[in-house]
Amino acid sequence: MAQLLADRPADTLTIGDMARQLGHSHGAVRNAALTLVRRGEADQGGTGQPSFSANAKTAAAAQSAVISPPGTHAPRTQPTTARTTVTTATPRKQTGPIRRAGGQLYHPRELADLPDVEALNRLRDADVPVLLYGPPGTGKTSLVEAAFPDLLTVAGDGDTTVGDLIGEWTQADGGGYEFQYGPLVTAMTEGRALLLDDATLISPKVLAALYPAMDGRRQIQVKAHKGETIKTEPGFYVVAGHNPGVHGAILTEALSSRFSVQIQIGTDYDLAKALRIDARVVRVAQHLARQVELGELGWAPQLRELLSYQKTEAVLGTKAALANLVGIAPAEDRDIVADAVTKAVGVKKIAPLTLGKQLPASTARQPPSASSAPRGRPR
Repeated sequence: MAQLLADRPADTLTIGDMARQLGHSHGAVRNAALTLVRRGEADQGGTGQPSFSANAKTAAAAQSAVISPPGTHAPRTQPTTARTTVTTATPRKQTGPIRRAGGQLYHPRELADLPDVEALNRLRDADVPVLLYGPPGTGKTSLVEAAFPDLLTVAGDGDTTVGDLIGEWTQADGGGYEFQYGPLVTAMTEGRALLLDDATLISPKVLAALYPAMDGRRQIQVKAHKGETIKTEPGFYVVAGHNPGVHGAILTEALSSRFSVQIQIGTDYDLAKALRIDARVVRVAQHLARQVELGELGWAPQLRELLSYQKTEAVLGTKAALANLVGIAPAEDRDIVADAVTKAVGVKKIAPLTLGKQLPASTARQPPSASSAPRGRPR
């Protein structure tokens, strides 16, 4: 990648340009290009489809051996005979955490004898859509963000419209109206990954606008914009998230059939312990999770809640963090959660975090007095 850019210092190349010349998948090329940009070894430009060019450090980068980031693969080769030989690739274990676009770290987990980020990239290269399902807070979105640096996300809910996906007319700064394309069109035309977060909360009629882009047609028609036809570019990929326990989340047959691979995501309690979250609280979460599996309970803390507990404990102390953990449980499950926490930690009954009595005036923060206020010019 660096050598290609260094050999053409005056050119600006798109992902498609580089993928065609290198023989790599669009996903692999995009990941490698973004890695060079992050290291300051290439420049990124373009207001729409991203483009890349060499800078002063690119030639040196081309001479250095660089370990490819997760999701980059060897060039695809064409079979020389009619017979197809299937070989098993040596799994590449990602031993360290991956930094997501927002700066947070993601710790890869195993999936089909591969690091999960690697498995998702292979499925993307094979154009196999993936549905991730599991309770909220288990890391579905984090996994997708770690796997695909080029990700666009649609936060789905019952109010999501076709315009939120495809685009709609908006008022221009200079007056009049212009059509603003939505994330689906952007992902299609730039060959990017698209996450439908909470996809099963989106109306089936709205999701129907997406399906032509995922099947053999590989295109959609934008009726609101002169009936324009938008075709997908190589690299376009759709992944969806589903929270089965959330009210209103319905996995329809039409949606399910579009996702050939469906992966269950649960909380990694070993990771929670490795992150030094209070082991007693982690055990409580595991115990409650087993009750959820048996249908005896509707809620258990997931990794998101455990990380929140850890942060709250660091700021407000253990007692307040435990009270908050109980308070965020649904009202119908709160007593059971409180009992489990009380037994595990060995304290008196814990109530949700609540404001207490008003502090005495002597201990409450007072505004600066007139005598201590900074003096300014008299008006």
